[in-house]
Amino acid sequence: MADSRPVFFFDIDNCLYPKSKRVHDHMTILIDKYFMKHLELDQKEADRLHQEYYKTYGLAIEGLVRHHQIDPLEYNRQVDDALPLDDILSYDPQLRKLLEDMDPKKVKLWLFTNAYVTHGERVTKLLGIRDLFEGLTFCDYAKRPMLCKPHPEMFAKAMEEAGVKEMKDCYFVDDSALNCGKAEEIGWTVTHLVEEGDPLPVKKPCKNQIRHLEELRTLFPQFFRTS
Repeated sequence: MADSRPVFFFDIDNCLYPKSKRVHDHMTILIDKYFMKHLELDQKEADRLHQEYYKTYGLAIEGLVRHHQIDPLEYNRQVDDALPLDDILSYDPQLRKLLEDMDPKKVKLWLFTNAYVTHGERVTKLLGIRDLFEGLTFCDYAKRPMLCKPHPEMFAKAMEEAGVKEMKDCYFVDDSALNCGKAEEIGWTVTHLVEEGDPLPVKKPCKNQIRHLEELRTLFPQFFRTS
């Protein structure tokens, strides 16, 4: 029988765990080190180029592959896979309870990240939630062209992998305003996560905006188990 459940796509980094964990800061240091070592740049120029590629392509690695012919999987080993995540992330019982309360008869939970598969798997296992998701759509660093959010083709890839055909059956939460805006443009139901204490964007990228994932209970009660 065909699976007619809607799919709820969850971003991973700075979404399933808070920014206060500073994973992004650790990653920035490793990316800059990579630029300095492999492109023979000083710290200032490495940081400038890193930010330029991030803003232009959505991922620093995309610029490195395009302009410097680096080995993307070696980059992943030296950056994402080198993060000291075991010292930073740990089991999150509140997050697990939230996800467990979402009824798998009513909705399919799916991970959707711009990181490589090894990073996505590692983070979600450390948080103690990987088993609650039916799949993971990731940015495949080895493929050309490299697809990542917010490219429309990446959203199409996520839909295909999750087995959902209709835009109306796609729900999505992400901390990136850019990703949220693009997802809503194509017809997904989108929620922008802006952590407590972070400034709200001047212009909302999508209809829904939350400060904590727990608010999904109120926004989408149809997906939660009834007590």
